[in-house]
Amino acid sequence: MIGLVRPPTRLVLAVCAFGLAFDLAGLPALAQTAPTPGEARDDGPTLPIPELRTGDGALGAPEAAARDVPPSDVAYAAFQRGYYLTALDLAKPLANLGDPAAQTLLGEIYERGLAVPQNPEEAARWYKSAAEAGFPEAQFRYALMLLEGIAVTRDAEKAREMMKKAAEAGLPMAEFNYAQLLVEASPASGFQEAVSYFRSAAEAGIADAQYALAQLYSVGQGVEKDEVEARRWLRSAALARFDIAEIEYGIWLINGRGGPARMDEGFRFLLRAARKGNAIAANRVAHLFKDGLGTTPDVAEAAKWAIIAKRIGNSDPVLDDFFRGLDPDQQKAALEAANRFRPS
Repeated sequence: MIGLVRPPTRLVLAVCAFGLAFDLAGLPALAQTAPTPGEARDDGPTLPIPELRTGDGALGAPEAAARDVPPSDVAYAAFQRGYYLTALDLAKPLANLGDPAAQTLLGEIYERGLAVPQNPEEAARWYKSAAEAGFPEAQFRYALMLLEGIAVTRDAEKAREMMKKAAEAGLPMAEFNYAQLLVEASPASGFQEAVSYFRSAAEAGIADAQYALAQLYSVGQGVEKDEVEARRWLRSAALARFDIAEIEYGIWLINGRGGPARMDEGFRFLLRAARKGNAIAANRVAHLFKDGLGTTPDVAEAAKWAIIAKRIGNSDPVLDDFFRGLDPDQQKAALEAANRFRPS
């Protein structure tokens, strides 16, 4: 199944499913000495990470009326403030009159089961109606249902058509998903057509697309290879807390790949991912503490993270030997510290 990205309300972070995603166990090793930065330029500014628009803000009904806000936006305002039954009551008559924004809102309420029982069939009915009326967000959501066969008969061709329409209307998550559909349909040639959609979604702040674009630039797939540009997009995805990007960007910073080496900053990105319970990041952090790269050498922390990494699936003979070389009191303290660890 292709790695789909859904709306922010129930976002499923997805590594691109087109065969470029790194095997985490095979991420590059950490450099043992600081590399020479060379002539690579520094990282650019971070792009903003906006949420997908689902309404015009939390306007109350009186304010909305005073500003001539469309009735469907009043329903959205209630929805955004958590008044789901009020939103439902406001949207239903509008939806029955053919308002696609209200129909899409009803679809989301029924799909997520907000103040009403979940009803994917009813959600699909409203999404379909709004999608056929040309409403991009409904096209996107209905396309997801068609791709997955949720409450509707699976129809990949129709899903692709709907996703394309939503993407061409400029909906960022539709752009990212449509790019993946292009690559899935044509692994040999789909990248070149997909790049513009990945880029547009990345520029809109979709972390999955930022990471995808970084991968494309890092290997020269669909674009000219450019590790400086790859690092720039990795940074954006990492700052958006995309786990794999945090790990990879941290390693690029330490190794000086695509730009100047910044070991202390690389350490911070890896530590952040490790604290979430990522086994690869925990392994790398153990090495950094052990070798004093990007941080002050700390035997106790190195031993703790070595244990954590091993427990969550990343065995490492080097770290095993390191742990065995500690005295019994150090081993005991590390085990106790690892036992207290809880992913955050």
